[in-house]
Amino acid sequence: MGMGIDERNQMAKRAAEEITEGMAVNLGIGIPSLVPNHLPSELLVMFHAENGILGIGGTPLKGSEDENLCNAGGLPVSVVPGASYCDSATAFGMIRSGKIDMTILGSLQVSQTGDLANWIVPGKKVPGMGGAMELSQKAKKVIVLMKHTDKHGQSKLLEKCTLPLTSGACVDMVITNMAVFEIKDRSLVLTELFSPYSIEEVTEKTDCGFLSASKIRKIEY
Repeated sequence: MGMGIDERNQMAKRAAEEITEGMAVNLGIGIPSLVPNHLPSELLVMFHAENGILGIGGTPLKGSEDENLCNAGGLPVSVVPGASYCDSATAFGMIRSGKIDMTILGSLQVSQTGDLANWIVPGKKVPGMGGAMELSQKAKKVIVLMKHTDKHGQSKLLEKCTLPLTSGACVDMVITNMAVFEIKDRSLVLTELFSPYSIEEVTEKTDCGFLSASKIRKIEY
């Protein structure tokens, strides 16, 4: 069973807290696309998409979508004043030259040392890796938003990824529907818990060891 919209937005809202004035931020498809909905309207941020937009705004209201405006996943978007458009080669050039301050991605698995596996399940048909490989290596900060377990109830946080890697040792922060982890010195550190989860519940659902911060924030949105 998938996550409810409230849980998805809870994760997106927490990720939005990492964004500061003047950043250029790339958003992956899925839960990351909800992040702009949780930013103060006065905060000046330029959201980037690999298909050639710098300046994505919030999700448009139903019925007000522009069929010519979409993100890299093909979902409708709005734009903010000052937004610009370019070809995909230029959009990827921004990534590869280190101009993106942060990328917020979905993932299939993350290892305790920050390896990222988010582009393919062997045997499944997928359109390709997209910009994940470049973003995970070239963005100044990499945040992953993902459900803590897969549809079979298996942990997506692992000692070692079992799916093909997108990139190694690249993830800085993981936000799941249960908790927030930072990866420091190639170690997974629990820093925050979403209400009503406990450390014991997170430990039970996590297939790798992790450290706990000296003070753990309890998030109640």
